[in-house]
Amino acid sequence: MKMKSWFFLVCLALSFFGASTLARADDEITLGRTIVFKNTDYGAPIPLLVCRRVDAIKVKADRDMYLRKVVATFKNGETKTFRFYRNIKEDGTTRWRELPYKRCVKKLEVYGESKNSSAGVRVYGRT
Repeated sequence: MKMKSWFFLVCLALSFFGASTLARADDEITLGRTIVFKNTDYGAPIPLLVCRRVDAIKVKADRDMYLRKVVATFKNGETKTFRFYRNIKEDGTTRWRELPYKRCVKKLEVYGESKNSSAGVRVYGRT
C-alpha cells in the first residue's frame, strides 16, 4: 500500500511540472479592442483599467485597413510611438514590435483608416 501511494505522489508531481510548461507557452494577451473609422485624423483610444506589463505589441485588424501608428502610454506617463505605415488585410496581423524591457502599459491609441466604413482592431501584448 505504501508503494502505491508513493508512486501516485511521484506521478502527480511530474504532471505538475508538465502543466507549468504548458501554461507558460501561451504568453500572448489581448491589451484591448477599438474601432477605426474611414476618414479620421485622431486616434482611437484604448484605455486599460489595469496596468499590463508587456515587452512587445502586435496589431490585428478585423477588416482591411491602413495602420499608421500605435501610441502606448506607460504608467509613469512616458509614451512610445510604434510606426507601422502599412496596409493590413482582413484578419491580418503585424509583426511583434518590441520594447527594450517589460513596461507597464496604461493606455493605447491606434491611428489609421479603414478601407470600408469601419474596422475593428485588436492590440496584443507579449509578456
